[in-house]
Amino acid sequence: MLQRTVDRLDPLDRQIIGCLTRDARATYAVIGDEVGLSAPAVKRRVDRLLAEGVIRGFTALVDPEVLGWTTEAYVEVYWEGTPAPLELRRSLEKVPEIVGAWSVTGSADALVHILAADIPHLEEAIERLRQQPNVHQTRSEVVLSRLIDRARP
Repeated sequence: MLQRTVDRLDPLDRQIIGCLTRDARATYAVIGDEVGLSAPAVKRRVDRLLAEGVIRGFTALVDPEVLGWTTEAYVEVYWEGTPAPLELRRSLEKVPEIVGAWSVTGSADALVHILAADIPHLEEAIERLRQQPNVHQTRSEVVLSRLIDRARP
């Protein structure tokens, strides 16, 4: 049986992941200076972490308020059949307004968090979600105000 990847991560791998989490655009040289490795050694480790699926990709974090996306909703998604989590993720990733998604217990298959500019934009995003293969129905709750919004570590 293969050893779990997490068990094979050494302290340098963890430091590199920490650097990339703080700034995914950091150069290999900058990361190398921070962790005590050469740029080529950092690149080899990042390539391995990508190949093993530890790092799934690199992305830009966009401030939704700067885009004017201040309307938000939580949407329960119900699929036909029994979809695998990977299939759910692939469908949900196609809707850029989805900023969070979770597989859940209960009658729904997934719960998604959508940010939009206004109600028509929200409606259009939900419609695109409904057009994904095997989506049977959705049930939405629009957020009126945030009562508690604690950051997670």
